[in-house]
Amino acid sequence: MKKFFALLLVLVFAFPVFAADYPAQNVTGVVQWGAGGGTDSLMRPLSAIAEQTLGKSIIIQNMTGATGSIATQYVFDAPTDGYTLLMGAENPALYDILEISELTYENFDCVYLIGDEVVGIVVGKDSKYKSFTEIIEAAKKAPWTLKISTTGAGGLPWEVGAFITDVTGASFVEIPYDSDASAKTAVMNGECDFTVCKIQSGIEDYKAGDLKFLCLLSTKPVEVMPEVPLIVAEYPDFAKYLPWGPFYGVFVKKGTDAGIISTLSKAFTAAGPQDSYQKVLKNFNINFLGYSGEEAAKYISSWRENTVNALKSSGALD
Repeated sequence: MKKFFALLLVLVFAFPVFAADYPAQNVTGVVQWGAGGGTDSLMRPLSAIAEQTLGKSIIIQNMTGATGSIATQYVFDAPTDGYTLLMGAENPALYDILEISELTYENFDCVYLIGDEVVGIVVGKDSKYKSFTEIIEAAKKAPWTLKISTTGAGGLPWEVGAFITDVTGASFVEIPYDSDASAKTAVMNGECDFTVCKIQSGIEDYKAGDLKFLCLLSTKPVEVMPEVPLIVAEYPDFAKYLPWGPFYGVFVKKGTDAGIISTLSKAFTAAGPQDSYQKVLKNFNINFLGYSGEEAAKYISSWRENTVNALKSSGALD
């Protein structure tokens, strides 16, 4: 009898799960970042709506560390049965380039690309810099003196800093912090001259007058900050990298049955446009995309190409 059950277990795990059987159990959604963070706050309400169509619960599991690569590796190591989803941001698109991991989004299929968001150049309320141009001019007059607070190589401020160097030729001292929040605080208290901040992360400090958005990395005005200048108004050459910003999506390991991917995509595609979720996106100032399949793959490929080109041109990868 023991041999029979042992053989049965081997057979269960040796053969893939196909669409006709899916989903037979609850699904795990592995979020790359901590509970309550930006990515987590987008995935939980989306999953709650998607599971109504899916017919099974989507259990969120937060798995932090190594710029999201621990969660990415975990999902990659799981069976290709559609029961373990990667819920992540843009970071894996650059893992190989930054030598964080050998995995990239090329090792996964995108079930649903939720959206992306606009970021801006910010300074503290007492900063002497009144525009992005003033920062660039000061940096050119005294190279390697102005300080930009970052979250280290591969983080958002580091990436945008590379864009800035590529387009303007200005150079800065990078001061690493352990999170976006602490990098922002370093600017607010005067430790650093400027940083790059997501609108969702800085809007409350902006409204309170503690943080100034000097410009936004966008080609069109942003509804919640219509008075903030666009970076292309001061430096038109930024247009070649725009639109650009952090993005968020749901992925499965490549090799998952196409029918399973279709079932998941339909569930999330039905959830994304719902009014309740669109309100969530609006509150976080996320530009809704709602892509899947080839459309999502094309977006991610283009994002990676633009970012890598900027990093190479700026010398950030030297």
